[in-house]
Amino acid sequence: MLRFRIATIALLAALLLGTAGLGVATASHNEAMFFEAPRDLIGVTPAARAKAIGQLQWLGVKALRVELVWRNVAPRPTSARKPNFNATNPASYAWGDYDALLAEAQRLKWQVLLTVTAPVPKWATAAKKDYVTRPGARDFQEFMTAVGKHYGSEVSLFAIWNEANHPAFLLPQFNSHGRPESGRIYRGLFQAGYGGLKASGIARPKVLMGETAPVGSDSLSRREIRERGLLHDVAPLAFLREALCLSSKYRKSGTCEALPAYGYAHHAYTVGSPHYKPKERDDVTIGVISRLSSALDRAAAAHAIPAHLPIYLTEFGIQSYPNRELGVPQPKQAEFDAIAEKIAWSDPRVAAFSQYLLRDDKLGGKPGSSVHGGFIGFQTGLEEYGGKRKPLYYGFPVPLVVSRHGHRYSLWGIVRPATGATEVTVLVEPKGSHKYRTLAKVHTNAAGAWTLGSSVQGSRWRVNWRSPAGVAYTGTPIGAS
Repeated sequence: MLRFRIATIALLAALLLGTAGLGVATASHNEAMFFEAPRDLIGVTPAARAKAIGQLQWLGVKALRVELVWRNVAPRPTSARKPNFNATNPASYAWGDYDALLAEAQRLKWQVLLTVTAPVPKWATAAKKDYVTRPGARDFQEFMTAVGKHYGSEVSLFAIWNEANHPAFLLPQFNSHGRPESGRIYRGLFQAGYGGLKASGIARPKVLMGETAPVGSDSLSRREIRERGLLHDVAPLAFLREALCLSSKYRKSGTCEALPAYGYAHHAYTVGSPHYKPKERDDVTIGVISRLSSALDRAAAAHAIPAHLPIYLTEFGIQSYPNRELGVPQPKQAEFDAIAEKIAWSDPRVAAFSQYLLRDDKLGGKPGSSVHGGFIGFQTGLEEYGGKRKPLYYGFPVPLVVSRHGHRYSLWGIVRPATGATEVTVLVEPKGSHKYRTLAKVHTNAAGAWTLGSSVQGSRWRVNWRSPAGVAYTGTPIGAS
């Protein structure tokens, strides 16, 4: 999906024109919207997958993020002893549903971001006792060679590891002195994975680094280690510095080569509102995405990565009820999700945004229990676990943000299923009224993006759109922020 920034003069003109102002936007650069729905697309019947694909098409999805779990396709993954097989040959692996899903994505001409990740075969780990401790770089390089040979023509972007700064996916995160350890391990995995893709015949692999979780610690005190052990996340910017051999002041060790990353992937989850700003300076949620931009610029200045590395927000969602630990009311989920997307859309550094889950997980344990083997359920989906549709299901295809500026309002939205410039109807429920009326007919740009200025005092707003095929979309009601 192309991203369009609002030209300042056009926005001012729209505000002055009030409800008569048509949405005007100018092109900046491409921004993909990746959708990830693992339980609805992997490990299901062909009929269930086809149903989910149909839903994604209705929602306007044009790109998928798929996590390829090494353990799921490797031979004898529960054995501590490595079997005798040609690890660079794709025929040695049981690709299963991944083949069917990527073939369908290719048929639909959808982009695919393939994140190759843990858990890994037990025989590929250092201790041979679990599935995440110090995966062997040589084994991983051989596996990535097979991945590149098998999926190279079907994948737009590769990424190395999911949340490598989280102890559920990579160990150890910290050494016995409380200093970050996972970044250096990750560096070796990234180099091995990149080398494996090149060995597969891909001359210039497009590989994202990072895929980092949003919060963590820079170091652990002796008291923290004594009371809670070493199972903590490393803060994403601390992890970034370790992976790039950078000091806390972003000075690079002379023995470290720059990593050939195509972009930096991050999971900018927030706590409640998208505007939440964590106090810890090395944490990065959607409300402080500029911290990551600054860190990448400083790393590039130290010649640790290429300059102007784009940011890919490859996993995101707003938790809703029935999650009582982190969730917000379901109508707020739709509102906050649109605000978060607008934050990403307004940042020229961000090359991609994402939605994690079509259908909610089952409710799981408390946050943090996954590091001890527990299950953490995400309620970021467009549907509840049982299939009941949330307001976000109807808001996702036509996201809307209404911002109050004194006695005026600025509106922003996207018609996600559109394949070109189109017209959308914006409705308002005036204050004191219980009926919607047409506020304006707005023309979008080629990517379906639009903006509007208005002086009409409203309680709630929503949008209507009809596709060229006659499919009607009615967005969820949105309040002003």
